[in-house]
Amino acid sequence: MCVTPGAASIVLTCTDSYRFPLTSEGSLSRFVLIKAVLGPVMRLMFRPRVEGAEHIPGDGPVILAGNHLTFIDSMILPLVCDRQVFFIGKDEYVTGKSLKGRFMAWFFIGVGMIPVDRDGGRGGVAALMTGRRVLEEGKVFGIYPEGTRSPDGRLYRGRTGIARLTLMTGAPVVPFAMIGTDKLQPGGAGMPRPGRVTVRFGEAMEFSRYDGMDRDRYVLRAVTDSVMTEVMRLSGQEYVDMYATKAKAA
Repeated sequence: MCVTPGAASIVLTCTDSYRFPLTSEGSLSRFVLIKAVLGPVMRLMFRPRVEGAEHIPGDGPVILAGNHLTFIDSMILPLVCDRQVFFIGKDEYVTGKSLKGRFMAWFFIGVGMIPVDRDGGRGGVAALMTGRRVLEEGKVFGIYPEGTRSPDGRLYRGRTGIARLTLMTGAPVVPFAMIGTDKLQPGGAGMPRPGRVTVRFGEAMEFSRYDGMDRDRYVLRAVTDSVMTEVMRLSGQEYVDMYATKAKAA
């Protein structure tokens, strides 16, 4: 079974992430080690229930797209996935010098995070190319189309980067929903409480009928909205037709 940990959407600014090494024997070994050591602890604490895992291909490129409620999404998701999932995350997760900062860097790089710099000027392009490279190498790329955590538990409008990726690479999109993580870590800060979460996957979506139309903004919006409709169905969240970043700034 497989899910994504994305810490951010591909619209985030990225510094040379397209040159970040995707796989190595050491990286894969660290992923296996993290799952072996921390997996049982996380399963005991959060008791994840996984539904619809059969919809996820066992090999080949695939985009996993879901909602984002709180910080622990990015810790639970990679530990309930058999395949290593590559995703884009904040560079601050891997630049800390304290013991906690070093542990976070070890964990997130180990599970497949590619660091980004939100302040860069070409972040959207670099991040998009990173996702494209991951998929063209037959791997799994995880993304939160909302681009940030939901400010109030509702589902917000998706960014069109996900549509560009599926149309450029032909990779199918498997929508998923994280359910209950916001109850265990309200506001996304502080120590999470023990409890049960659900990870629910929908059927794979393919958009080959739009081949060659990855620059058409109407097509990009239609594809993105189709994915978000499935995420809404899986999560049961109320949908808000505005970007989460705008809601946070209001």
